[in-house]
Amino acid sequence: MKLYIRNISEVVTPKGKHAQFGNKMADVMVIRNGAILIQDGIITAVGRTSELDKMHGICDVERMDASDRTLIPGFVDSHTHFIFGGYRAEEFSWRMQGDNYLSIMERGGGINATIQPTKDATEEELFEVGRQRLDLMLSYGVTTIESKSGYGMDRDCELKMLRVMRALNATHPISLYSTFLGAHSVIPEYKGRERDYLEYLLREVLPEIQKSDLAEFVDIFCDQGVFSAQDALYYLREAKKMNFKVKIHADEIASIGASKTAVDVLAISADHLLKTPDDVIYRMAQTGVIATLLPLTAFCLREPYAPARKMIDAGCAVALASDFNPGSCFTCNIPLLIAIACIYMNMSIGEVVTALTLNGAAALGVADRVGSIEVGKQADLVLLSFPSASYLPYHTAMNTVETVFKGGKIVYQKPRQH
Repeated sequence: MKLYIRNISEVVTPKGKHAQFGNKMADVMVIRNGAILIQDGIITAVGRTSELDKMHGICDVERMDASDRTLIPGFVDSHTHFIFGGYRAEEFSWRMQGDNYLSIMERGGGINATIQPTKDATEEELFEVGRQRLDLMLSYGVTTIESKSGYGMDRDCELKMLRVMRALNATHPISLYSTFLGAHSVIPEYKGRERDYLEYLLREVLPEIQKSDLAEFVDIFCDQGVFSAQDALYYLREAKKMNFKVKIHADEIASIGASKTAVDVLAISADHLLKTPDDVIYRMAQTGVIATLLPLTAFCLREPYAPARKMIDAGCAVALASDFNPGSCFTCNIPLLIAIACIYMNMSIGEVVTALTLNGAAALGVADRVGSIEVGKQADLVLLSFPSASYLPYHTAMNTVETVFKGGKIVYQKPRQH
């Protein structure tokens, strides 16, 4: 099957098969009056319409006219917690009244409040609610995501969550990459015995995940009131010995050494980074640890945003992701994320596009396949309903996605207005 999309007002894309660092994040390719040829789900040509129209065999194709519209790579949401049972709306109201994250945990809220509803949910129930959430993400132009476990924190429920993710990956257009986050919180029975809990995960749970190939990554929430930097360093090093790639929740609540741990273990990414020290930012740039920033969470928590400008200027590779979860960030709204990144985090449109596509793909280890519009890559694409990428933040927090392609096939189209 061949598809030829032509007369595109702008094709806007980063370039390369690896993360883009520092000022290279802004170096996106813009092709005006562009065109793209797709064969069997793979991009085979990109250029100006006038050039591609002259290609041999271009007549024997399905054609689509994209006048006055913009084509960008499919968004890669590289940090989500979208599989869970129950909701925590009361907790949100506590936060609006001034309670902070730690005090909410002490009142019985926080991550631990989601454990029992997730345990009570059947695999079928989690699959159905997960499918609905993926459909919403797809409408925002997301074609690839990372999905974390972490709301069971015992063997059976964690494996259940990961099996649901595998089933969704096999049936939904969005590609899922699974992360085991059993070390998501300190459950009451292990309070003060955090290392014992990590040993349980390493001994009883991770071997089962490895045996069944249920996750590519291992993550840990390293922060004040959760796991220490020393525990995180030990746990992630042990996980790497089992051939898992590692990530870390770092510096969200306080700076306790989590981002330094990310550097020390050469994590593929460190995520959140609201309180990261300047010297560690430079070390992240030097070692290639991707800084995955989650501005929707800071927005919902009324916290200062991560210093994206400082990180990019220091030479870091910055990715942006939603952190969609039932507590601190019950949203996957990519348009709002883009607006915050441009307006409040001082990122340019080019940097935002790179952060949400190629760098997000690199944070999942798949930048050689997706994340940019280049010959040889998978045709995961988003057609926007305006003639320039500048409309992404300008049409503030509004969804401008018209059509989503996954492997060259249309998997979402915005309903027509009557």
